[in-house]
Amino acid sequence: MSGVILKSVTCSLCLLNTLTSSTLGFSSLRSPLKKMNSTMKAIRIHSFGGPSVLKVENDVPRPIPSEGQILVRVHAAGINPVDAQMREQAFSFLPKLPLILGKEVAGDVVEVVDGNDSSSDHHYKPGDRVICCLPCDSGYAEYVVCNIADTLRLPSHVSYAEGAAIYVAYFSAYRGLITKLKIRKDEIVLVHGASGAVGMAAVQIAKAVGAVVVGTAGTDEGRQMVKDIGADYVVNHRDSSHLTQAIEMIPNCKGFDAILENKATKNLAMDLKSLAPNGRIAIVGAKESVTIDPRFLIRTEGYITGVKMSDISRTQWKEYTEAITSGMIDGWVKPVIAREYSMEEIQLAHEHLMQKHGHHGKLILKIL
Repeated sequence: MSGVILKSVTCSLCLLNTLTSSTLGFSSLRSPLKKMNSTMKAIRIHSFGGPSVLKVENDVPRPIPSEGQILVRVHAAGINPVDAQMREQAFSFLPKLPLILGKEVAGDVVEVVDGNDSSSDHHYKPGDRVICCLPCDSGYAEYVVCNIADTLRLPSHVSYAEGAAIYVAYFSAYRGLITKLKIRKDEIVLVHGASGAVGMAAVQIAKAVGAVVVGTAGTDEGRQMVKDIGADYVVNHRDSSHLTQAIEMIPNCKGFDAILENKATKNLAMDLKSLAPNGRIAIVGAKESVTIDPRFLIRTEGYITGVKMSDISRTQWKEYTEAITSGMIDGWVKPVIAREYSMEEIQLAHEHLMQKHGHHGKLILKIL
């Protein structure tokens, strides 16, 4: 199925911090580097809590890359729900403080500490535009160190803000739709919560496969945006009968073949009732437990699976990277930016991030 793409809480993102990258077999080759300051501007937390714990600091030590890594001057960083969950100490593990949040950035390569790692096809030089995936955080800063194996090239026609909206949203959606649900051309795919960053990515990926896509959103603006990015049908998920309405809108529809669920706590019970025979559900996000009736799974012989980003293998990473990079080049990967914030507005950004309704695309932290 990935070939089709190339041609044309436990929230899964909360587990990103456990992802590790293979950097075996590197021999040191450091690129020339002009004299730089040893400190940088960054946003750190020294304790867990609400948005007020996010502090802008001007004298944070600048990271130094090791073998198999690059130093990147950050232009933009993605702001994701997992950032707020980390800040609130929503997980059983305790990250070391002080902590710089941020799972993804886009910027320019400043320094390369390269090697002869046969598992990596990336060969960077200072000045190259890149997307950095940061499983262990550190994105809310002027500079980041990133494993070469965890980078994508940023095409010249894609902005830094758009580049910072790629990793979490598109990799999550791709894993859910392609790896887990294995969606196919002409299948009917429901994206629950399609106006958010992951939802919009899912709509674009499903359309690239050739599926019939139904997207849901809770506001007029959100529904228009979902329609504009390519959804075939759009319904208001604040209407309790929205799934029935969607099924009735589609000719000869017996239910949804696949559902990408961003809010399982609220929607999973309804999702099960609307599955087609052999229908599948992939859960990307769920804040609390939920009670379901398993008889609907018996009736459809359907199944439910989760989406866990930390389980992406290196082979899958290469597949996802090639697919999404191809989509950026071909033009069907089109991140929608809801709003950009300065570093001084980070507390406001997290307040907006925590709003329950009305998310229309990606929130971005503007660094440079």
